Amino acid sequence: MITHLHTLSGHQNPIYALEDAQVDNVFYSAGNDKGVVEWSLQSMAFVKVLVPVQSSVYAMHRYDNLLFIAQRSGLILAFDLVLEKTIATLSYHQKGVFDVKTIPHKNELISTGEDGTVAVWSLNDFSLLYHFPVIENTVRVIAINKQGTAVALGCKDGVIRIYNSEDYSLIKELKSHTMPVTSLQFAPDGTFLISGGRDAQLKIWGLPDYELINQIAAHMFSVYAIAFHPTLPYFATCSKDKSIKLWNSNNFKLYKIMSLEKNTPGHFHSINKLIWSKDGKYLISTGDDRQIMVWEFNPNA
Repeated sequence: MITHLHTLSGHQNPIYALEDAQVDNVFYSAGNDKGVVEWSLQSMAFVKVLVPVQSSVYAMHRYDNLLFIAQRSGLILAFDLVLEKTIATLSYHQKGVFDVKTIPHKNELISTGEDGTVAVWSLNDFSLLYHFPVIENTVRVIAINKQGTAVALGCKDGVIRIYNSEDYSLIKELKSHTMPVTSLQFAPDGTFLISGGRDAQLKIWGLPDYELINQIAAHMFSVYAIAFHPTLPYFATCSKDKSIKLWNSNNFKLYKIMSLEKNTPGHFHSINKLIWSKDGKYLISTGDDRQIMVWEFNPNA
């Protein structure tokens, strides 16, 4: 069903961020070595250093022809992939920015991180529209539903906070994780929200009421990323426990574990990020071992 295809090396330090270019079988990686790198899935090779950065990159987000690059310094770069240059530097956060996402119908970018605040930016001119506090310490991750109406924030205190995207009013607080929330995704079909935490648990929250409908002891340590397949009912998770797991998103059945401990190819340090290629043929993983692993996905195998 899923097999290791290739390992890409070149980064000199841990990698924290991956983003699919959504064109030309290209994706981007970045982390602790101060450069965003472009890779080709067609040639399975390094293409170029896309842009140098001044501090570690914690997150990236692509929207249209823009790649937003969130840094430990608190700065967010808006890099134009067509012009191949940085067209704006967004400055508000005083500490590291851990996640950035866009709300297309509002033409807004939202960011959050170590300072516990959310900043809302205009995609028209990159001006800061407003900002608001969430908690006194880290907000780790943002998830936005398909309609763009709900913004979910995974927080260090173990609480998931749901906001209305129209006026950023707090709708609900979801309390079940016993440790910080480290990953968060809305299911593509809109039926549930899934969260992962430092408590190694996955929590399934049914929509529209955000009722806790399932919980899974998914990993041994922190769940650092959740990635839904773009078209099929599968999702993958990765963890500090050095494993990747493939799940059915209809019944939450575990299909496959990729881990050196399970005698499969795998990472030998914490796995920090997972993404699918746009066509769903490849799962891409990376982490503290500085390696990028490409996995070929065949649901019929």
